[in-house]
Amino acid sequence: MRKHIISFTIGALLAGAAFADTTPSNTTLMPENALTQQQVESSIAAAGFKQVKELKFKDGVWKADARGGDKKWVDLYVHPVTGKIFQEGKPSKLNKQEIEAKLTATGYQKVHETKFKHGLWTADATNANGKEVDLVVDPDDASVIAEEME
Repeated sequence: MRKHIISFTIGALLAGAAFADTTPSNTTLMPENALTQQQVESSIAAAGFKQVKELKFKDGVWKADARGGDKKWVDLYVHPVTGKIFQEGKPSKLNKQEIEAKLTATGYQKVHETKFKHGLWTADATNANGKEVDLVVDPDDASVIAEEME
């Protein structure tokens, strides 16, 4: 057990150093090919939002408060690799049963605790390796945005 903790700690330190210049210090489980903070800010601006604050990487996605032309602040969630923006309050194209069916079709088992909140789906499941995971899922096509061990 101690070897695993030491290996994990060393790996986490090395991974953290690799992202030190391009991402905020509060990153966890960021994909290797993730967008930088500056790229995410550009993606948000390209979507028509004029101001961004509190941009951070958390729970597998970039999160921010943003204000567009209507002057209202909204919560945004940004796909860490593609830059696709999900906005709280926007409806899902897929319902709970469709999300669960698509996750099962892609190899996840025991999909449960499926919830739509903040413009994204979340679910608990067992992955192909038999590990219990928390998922963040795209509401448009049920693709997995983030997978984190429980």
